[in-house]
Amino acid sequence: MIRSCFISCAIVCALIASACATPYQDMGFTGGVASQQMTNNTYRIVARGNGYTAATRVQDYLMLKAAETTLQNGGTHFVIISAADASDTSQIITGGTSQTNFVGNTAYTTHSPSVVSNVFKPGQDAYIRVLNVPAGQQPPQGAISASEIEQFVGPRVKKS
Repeated sequence: MIRSCFISCAIVCALIASACATPYQDMGFTGGVASQQMTNNTYRIVARGNGYTAATRVQDYLMLKAAETTLQNGGTHFVIISAADASDTSQIITGGTSQTNFVGNTAYTTHSPSVVSNVFKPGQDAYIRVLNVPAGQQPPQGAISASEIEQFVGPRVKKS
């Protein structure tokens, strides 16, 4: 009984935490994705998550944004020129408390210590080159099909 209650609570907590994760959205206060044109066929893709977002989800966001950018600009494939981890770690410190209660002539004091929580915010930056590979022609080595990324990554990324 206690074990099933514990498992149920763990599942509910996991669902609540995943609901707080950064959704696939334009860059905002809680994170998101952005694409910035650097040259005629080169783009910088930026993806950021909050403390509830898994690093693999941010990688999916980056790849999906690269695919969308490629297709929006008439390309069929893209090549990742460079990529960098742009994750950030910060700390949240909550102050300790003391509470004193009196029972008759006796004082009882309860102390709660400060709590330090580390927060990991995943992030990825990449530069991509958009390619337009004609049908029937072999794409260059390392080229990624934008339509395949949309097909396989798109469904697992919930768009807001």
